[in-house]
Amino acid sequence: MNFREVLAENSIFEKVAQAGKELGVETYVIGGFVRDLILKRPSKDIDFVCVGSGIELAKKVAENFDEDIPVSYFKNFGTAMLNANDWELEFVGARRESYQRDSRKPIVEDGTLEDDQNRRDFTINALAISLNEANYGEVIDPFGGLKHLKSKTIKTPLDPDTTFSDDPLRMMRAIRFATQLSFDIEPDTFDSIARNKDRIGIISKERIIDELNKIILSPKPSYGFNLLFHTGLLKLIFPEMVDLYGVEKRGKKAHKDNFYHTLQVLDNICLKTDDLWLRWSAILHDIAKPATKRFHEKAGWTFHGHEDKGARMVPKIFKRMKLPLNDRMKFVQKLVRLHLRPIALVKDIVTDTAIRRLLFEAGDDIDALMTLCRADITSKNGERVKKYLKNFDLVEEKLKRVESEDQLRNFQPVVTGEMIMETFGISPSKQVGEIKILVREAILEGEIKNVYEEAFPFMVKEGEKLGLTPVK
Repeated sequence: MNFREVLAENSIFEKVAQAGKELGVETYVIGGFVRDLILKRPSKDIDFVCVGSGIELAKKVAENFDEDIPVSYFKNFGTAMLNANDWELEFVGARRESYQRDSRKPIVEDGTLEDDQNRRDFTINALAISLNEANYGEVIDPFGGLKHLKSKTIKTPLDPDTTFSDDPLRMMRAIRFATQLSFDIEPDTFDSIARNKDRIGIISKERIIDELNKIILSPKPSYGFNLLFHTGLLKLIFPEMVDLYGVEKRGKKAHKDNFYHTLQVLDNICLKTDDLWLRWSAILHDIAKPATKRFHEKAGWTFHGHEDKGARMVPKIFKRMKLPLNDRMKFVQKLVRLHLRPIALVKDIVTDTAIRRLLFEAGDDIDALMTLCRADITSKNGERVKKYLKNFDLVEEKLKRVESEDQLRNFQPVVTGEMIMETFGISPSKQVGEIKILVREAILEGEIKNVYEEAFPFMVKEGEKLGLTPVK
């Protein structure tokens, strides 16, 4: 297979080839760009390897552009990067690697193209395209990567036990690539992940979560989670999720498998959004069900309070997994806490007060909450799913009606703490907070509208009940 004509469409390859010729070093395109080129997937990153100094090659390439292009290089790693024409180019010298048992950081030596391909994680990432005059554009495929692309197979170039023991992050990458590309993992490679799973312990949480987030952002992340589960990796990196697995039965009463329910909710929400944190809310919405599971002879299995306990678990999970402890965490926490609330609004007798309170608590995240709630409808009974979705249409109509009347998303009462202190001539105190709560509750209950003409007299009246006297 030769890509000479394809390479001719992008002048960057000609410039790199020319730089390699001037330096007298063999030069190749390698790795993910080659894989994606064959799969016809878009890519803006190109990796080049040369039998020589990658840094010197990058500097020479930069000289071949008309404009001044800065080169970032990392001497300790022998790599260099530059950006040109919206392409991110990375250069490295061919090398061979060896590993110590307690580290994924390799001992690196200069090597040949063959050495460099040997160190690659998977056969589909070991493909190279020559930029040398003798065989320009020719694919160099020592491990059958082309065949594995065609058969949609993830396989290591060398013995998988060695590959995964040397760098255990490759186990996560195998599952990530399988999920992103909808590939199978070759049986020996899969079995090796299961055998070497405990090696994941030497990998930093940051690197693990980076791979996990890429799985979550794939078109159908349930596939990746199933692979993580069956290899045993999920138990090591996310035990709370594994705890959802299984069905317990008492007599004729059984609960659903909350692990597979969660995966279905995750896949459902992925059809509607690419938002990573909304997808995390789907993963965590039932995370506290194992901790709240109870059996009652009449009611059967219950999970009372799992939404509140789940919300309390979110910060601990985020902290341990090195996820951000900022507004993104609070967003996920809010949706976990509120995910049962909208369905309760389906009833004909539901009050506007209940709708006001949900709008107030959800604020600008109400649409995200409704997306999660719709995704949470899972059943093998198609008619039941249609019925619940129709019910949510009614809920959204109620939410829109009350919102248009009362404007309650993230509302702030017109009566402020400063206004209360000025009216009664008092300093910051517990009474100020009490009055603010009374005003807010009156607005949410529909007793008064959130306008000065109604809220101010109400505030004065409630202050007087607490023994305060307005300043003349």
